[in-house]
Amino acid sequence: MKHTKVLVTGGAGYIGSVLVRLLLEKGYYVKVLDNLSFGGEPLLDLLNNDHFEFIKGDIRDKNIVKDSMKDVDCIAHLASIVGDPACAVDPDLTRSVNIDGAINLYEAAEAAGVKKFIFASTCSNYGKMKDPNSFVDENSELAPVSLYAETKVSFEKYLLGQPKDNKCEPTCLRFSTVYGLSLRPRFDLTVNEFSKDLALGKELIIFGEQFWRPYCHVVDLARSVIAVIEAPSEKVAFDVFNVGDTKENYQKQMIVEEIRKQLPGATVKYVTKNEDPRDYRVSFDKISSRIGFKISKRVPDGIAQVIKVVSEGLILNPDDSKYKNVQ
Repeated sequence: MKHTKVLVTGGAGYIGSVLVRLLLEKGYYVKVLDNLSFGGEPLLDLLNNDHFEFIKGDIRDKNIVKDSMKDVDCIAHLASIVGDPACAVDPDLTRSVNIDGAINLYEAAEAAGVKKFIFASTCSNYGKMKDPNSFVDENSELAPVSLYAETKVSFEKYLLGQPKDNKCEPTCLRFSTVYGLSLRPRFDLTVNEFSKDLALGKELIIFGEQFWRPYCHVVDLARSVIAVIEAPSEKVAFDVFNVGDTKENYQKQMIVEEIRKQLPGATVKYVTKNEDPRDYRVSFDKISSRIGFKISKRVPDGIAQVIKVVSEGLILNPDDSKYKNVQ
């Protein structure tokens, strides 16, 4: 592993900053390509590490991307405009980064002979379940209902449509809704936001408490990327995996119940919402059976982390806009 070089795009981000550290801990050499749209503070301490290299740039810049490929064995492609609100700000920019930039990255990787290309996709691709009593899996119909998911589906189709004799073998990871602590904290994510607001003593107002989503800790999403890097190619190449745990599908009201176990005095108000464009429960049997991936943390663990950092002042102003993807 000490001779394996991994390029992480978006390595200064919420998931990327965790992934980079896990890779370094395991002895990988890590390059990060990031445009620092949310700042570079999550990477500052890593500049002291001889196995770390930082490149500032945009994944749409052909020259920078080409240069970043030197001696790279694997790519973890996380860089994108993430989430429905952020994507809605500038749809043209979203398509340019999430589709055109991603294609530019893969083309450069193939030309450079990079072995593996791991793409951070999303379970949002499933949209809304046709059968509310069932679980969707990797073979289920994709029905994106947001620009964010549309761009992820588009690039998935591009990757999986590449010639099977390509040197650069793609794997698509459909991430669950993420939560937990990172070097680039976010409090605009369901578990983190609910836990933060209730830890601050606010009344929490929830719309559509009955709709389902799968959740996964940021550390485990990062671990799944490493699991694919280390898996035999024949088990992961040109394939798609949901990332999470089947037991970690929650309705919003279920998340609130878990928070109330740790904050019994929490005040919550539910507002009826009978329609939500996204409603899906997801099966994660494939990634478990194929490469043995198991999560290490569950929703109550993430809730406890957020409550601790908020209540003990490890983060002084968690309501600051810098902890959101839309400023």
